[in-house]
Amino acid sequence: MGLANKDELGYHTRTCFWGPFMRIISVNVNGIQAAVERGLLSWLQAQNADVICLQDTRASAFELDDPALQLDGYFLYASDAEVPDQGGVALYSRLQPKAVISGLGFETADRYGRYLQADFDKVSIATLLLPTGQNGDENLNQKFKFMDDFAQYLDKQRRKRREYIYCGSLYVAHQKLDVKNWRDCQQEPGFLAPERAWMDEIVGTMGYVDALREVNREGDQFSWWPNSEQAEMLNLGYRYDYQLLTTGLRRFVRGARLPRQPRFSQHAPLIVDYDWTLSV
Repeated sequence: MGLANKDELGYHTRTCFWGPFMRIISVNVNGIQAAVERGLLSWLQAQNADVICLQDTRASAFELDDPALQLDGYFLYASDAEVPDQGGVALYSRLQPKAVISGLGFETADRYGRYLQADFDKVSIATLLLPTGQNGDENLNQKFKFMDDFAQYLDKQRRKRREYIYCGSLYVAHQKLDVKNWRDCQQEPGFLAPERAWMDEIVGTMGYVDALREVNREGDQFSWWPNSEQAEMLNLGYRYDYQLLTTGLRRFVRGARLPRQPRFSQHAPLIVDYDWTLSV
């Protein structure tokens, strides 16, 4: 066997001869209870991550206190929706953060438990859930309102003197490369022109970094599939899930992947490794 490239090796061993690194896993669980029944926690426990960001937990903060939802060796933080099954995010961290902040200060985020941020030394890591926009005009309008509010928020964040990693289930595929049949998808929420323009603004104009695309320019890198056998079989996917970084972290991305199996929801986990040592 020849020398594996550093990405292949890095995924199996935490500290090899490239030194220590930080692993962040992001996954939209479409309801944490259902994902746990499919084996989510035992899989996560084996991944050696420093921080795990979950979206769409559909559980109250009280329910997330359940010992059955704890991960050995991790602190668990959660933000829930007013009506718990309408959203919610959670974050597992090996290190106890300096601070944990819930919400973004605007209604479309805070009523639905769509944002939670953990502050560490020099870097903050956040878990973020956008409305899908897939359930009719009202839901799509709510998504556009959230996108406007969040873009303004991100614009202001660029002035902060720390780095940020936003683990976001955005329900937007950015480029043609990010959907299987882009010509057929242009009228569908998730690949509409204004949604793609919003991504252009964030990763183009504002300079945020799409971690996966820093290290992987290949097609067929999807994170969500419609709920049908055909979609699974023909890999009719979309890349809806991201780790978006402030520019200072660009050079620290070591590897990123979206494993199709095992799956715990309609979304694949996004695993990103950084040449960074997390501390408080």
